[in-house]
Amino acid sequence: MSAELSRYFDYNATAPITVAARDAWLEAAERHWHNPSSLYREAGAAKRLLEDAREAVAERLGAEPERVIFTSGATEANNAVMAFAARSMPGAGAWISAMEHPSVREPARREFGTEAVAALPVLPETGAVDLAFLDRKIAETEKPALVSVMAANNETGCLQPWAEVAARCREAGIAFHCDAAQWIGKRPAAGMAERADFVTGCAHKFGGPKGVGFLLVPDALVEEFRFLVGGPQENRLRAGTEDLPGILGMLAAWDDKSDDVLAAGEAERRALRDAFETALVERLPGTRIVAPGAERLWNTIMFVVPRHPNLKWLTRLSAAGFAVSTGSACSAGRGNPSHVMEAMGLDYEEMGRVIRASGGWDTTASDWKALLEALVRIGDDLDRGKRDLGGLPGGS
Repeated sequence: MSAELSRYFDYNATAPITVAARDAWLEAAERHWHNPSSLYREAGAAKRLLEDAREAVAERLGAEPERVIFTSGATEANNAVMAFAARSMPGAGAWISAMEHPSVREPARREFGTEAVAALPVLPETGAVDLAFLDRKIAETEKPALVSVMAANNETGCLQPWAEVAARCREAGIAFHCDAAQWIGKRPAAGMAERADFVTGCAHKFGGPKGVGFLLVPDALVEEFRFLVGGPQENRLRAGTEDLPGILGMLAAWDDKSDDVLAAGEAERRALRDAFETALVERLPGTRIVAPGAERLWNTIMFVVPRHPNLKWLTRLSAAGFAVSTGSACSAGRGNPSHVMEAMGLDYEEMGRVIRASGGWDTTASDWKALLEALVRIGDDLDRGKRDLGGLPGGS
């Protein structure tokens, strides 16, 4: 790992492109740049590669290839699902988890209307959707057009009981959508298609190129799920020339993170993160881990530093070469309370002291230790600065 990447702890925002993905992208861009929809021989070769890629994605998810639509990423796919559900699916609005990504939350509100979108609360101690609440809502409320629950939260890393939600929705006859942007490449993907009606994924979250992803749609809706109109691409479901180099780069990155590879290394990677957490609480007294006992992605930790605004910490960490986050990169810098942190029970003052660190597949014990030492050192520096100013306003 390069020195730069050894200090990179923002993988949930984006992952650096892998060597395999870069090579696959370059080869396709040089040799198979032709339009797959054209009729000459070279275009035919590009079309075959495109359809092979579709079959590969389908196989990973346990689906028929016809269900796979290539997109520009999870945001486009999530918007498409919400628009289709609001336009074409029976039911009263949509139910989404209180921790959904803005690319689900905002289009749901736009397409259905804010009042018609109900939030499914999460349990603050685990960050997981309250299944008992969902059971009561299904029993007592008019069915929605769609239920959407992400597989893993981008800010806290908390895993959602998406398979259990999917089973309840199927039994109740409700369509279920799962945003798997943070799950794919970190957790096993096999069988997702058997449980969820709609699944969205995004290449750059697991080391593929930016600007490419996929959407899985139900068999029964394949013929009518059209969301970009124009040319006949993607079996007339999504118009626009496909990004074949990006798609092949996505597959190459995914190959590096097959279910078997992920399963073999997950315990070791989680142990590194857990050791960092333990040491952080010991070395920086007053630090609080968000949902410490919850099932979380092995790479993610959200914590509340004991004092000083998080932007002061991030500024100093950045100057030391460490890339961390205050939460979601999609809402960073707005100064608004995070709906995820609100759902987890944090008050407004605590939100201003939240830091998220998300490591990668090659992040080592030494990398985590370096981050720990930097945090301890910066905490001392910030405290010293406050003491030097005599505790006056502006010195914290």
